[in-house]
Amino acid sequence: MRGLRGQERAITGNQQTSWAFADVFVAEDEALLWARDRAYEAGLRSVSNGTGAALRLLAAAADAKAVAEIGTGTGVSGIHLLHGMRPDGVLTTVDSDPECQQFARQAFRAAGFAGNRARFIPGRALEVLPRLADGGYDLVFCDGDRTECLDYLAESLRLLRPGGLVCFEGVFADGRTVDSALPPAEVQRLRELLRAVRESTVLVPSLLPVGDGLLCAVRRGG
Repeated sequence: MRGLRGQERAITGNQQTSWAFADVFVAEDEALLWARDRAYEAGLRSVSNGTGAALRLLAAAADAKAVAEIGTGTGVSGIHLLHGMRPDGVLTTVDSDPECQQFARQAFRAAGFAGNRARFIPGRALEVLPRLADGGYDLVFCDGDRTECLDYLAESLRLLRPGGLVCFEGVFADGRTVDSALPPAEVQRLRELLRAVRESTVLVPSLLPVGDGLLCAVRRGG
């Protein structure tokens, strides 16, 4: 990416070992492991342990009562978010695959969450998000179609209260985001997303090296 030239440093074996340790630092319970198995069987990619732990921490730090999730999957990220949210918090989770959402329902129940802690909405994210309330959310987690990430950002800025958080999973794209080779469309969109978040005057950003890259930003107040 432009702006990083000359700032790259060699990644040592010790750094890789440290990152691997950090990614499994928070142990996962049986419900999470069950959800991961369902994702594997369905050929879906789940957030890593470290990414899940970061989401849990961010939801707790924000004292989140209302969270929107783009990409339910089989419930791995949702369980982490629910663990971090307030006990009366509600997760609104959107996915185009209702079968996966059924797995997530089972996983949430196995993790001990009451049925009213999650609202499942089947459908394409860009058709569902405009129906959600302006400024009604403390955190928006985006793990959907990477080619739509800039649209997710625009919707997130509308959905978030001042001081709320937006997070994007998978922004490293298995190392392709910082590769100098001609990128496919999804990687080009991710580069544009990173640039837009970094240069935004209404966001305070950070890029966390967990999993496949977690881009986070706080929406400024006012």
